[in-house]
Amino acid sequence: MPARAGPGAISPQTKGANPLHGPFGAAITPQLAFGIRYKTWMFMVAMILGLTGEVVGYGGRIMLNNNPFKLDRNLMYLVSLTIVPAFFTAAIYLTLSRVVVAYGEKISYFKPRTYTITFIKFDVIALILQAAGGAMASSAEPGDTAATDMGVASLSIFSAMAAYFYLRVRKTATTDLNPDFAGLRSLRYFQYSLWAFSFATLIIMVRSIFRCAELREGFKGHLANDEVVFMILEATMIGLAVIALSVFHPGAAWKGQWNEAVWSTRGKDEQRIAIWWPNKFRTSVPV
Repeated sequence: MPARAGPGAISPQTKGANPLHGPFGAAITPQLAFGIRYKTWMFMVAMILGLTGEVVGYGGRIMLNNNPFKLDRNLMYLVSLTIVPAFFTAAIYLTLSRVVVAYGEKISYFKPRTYTITFIKFDVIALILQAAGGAMASSAEPGDTAATDMGVASLSIFSAMAAYFYLRVRKTATTDLNPDFAGLRSLRYFQYSLWAFSFATLIIMVRSIFRCAELREGFKGHLANDEVVFMILEATMIGLAVIALSVFHPGAAWKGQWNEAVWSTRGKDEQRIAIWWPNKFRTSVPV
């Protein structure tokens, strides 16, 4: 049986989807436990939403094997698996803003809040576009890839900004780094976590590029009907990203200092007012 068959219908093989459905669901528990223990609330919410989307998506993919012409199952599969990477990238965006604080805000050309607020805005727009695009993609015809293209562009810009910050850190004397996080920065587990998050970003980008190519061909195309390619470039990429973001969870990697690396959400005018009314504005966002 082909991976997808019939105009406007998808009939995937379930040999690969069956073993994935459970692990993505099981990964929710440690994310919930870590989030509560280390109070990494927004990171926890982003990861759980992403994992839930994977469970729903692969659940829909499995059900399609029985009846590939059910529109609700098509949408359940397509929309869920199309949008979930945006939640994982949101978790990564939250983490980089904390990394900037840990090394020193003055080192970064951009404020910590710029990374989080700007790219999460892109994520929200991409989520809306991808949800609509996923619904339209239930047709077998070539689809609009604007949303997935935007996701790839956003990740590319984010990666470039992160790399630029890394280069600035390399050129900065140790004495100019944030002294409050000197002990944390010296830990190998923390250092490995930074590489793990970089790896997760890269493979999510690989998956997004694959999805762009798949949608551009439409579901009658070669990529859409190659189950092995799908399992490698969709399921495996996201699976590896989830493993990286779980094994090197920021709550554990940051040794309890996650909530100390807060960043300001106030503009210059609010900062001037806060000098006179210090209780009027909150100075940081513990996310």
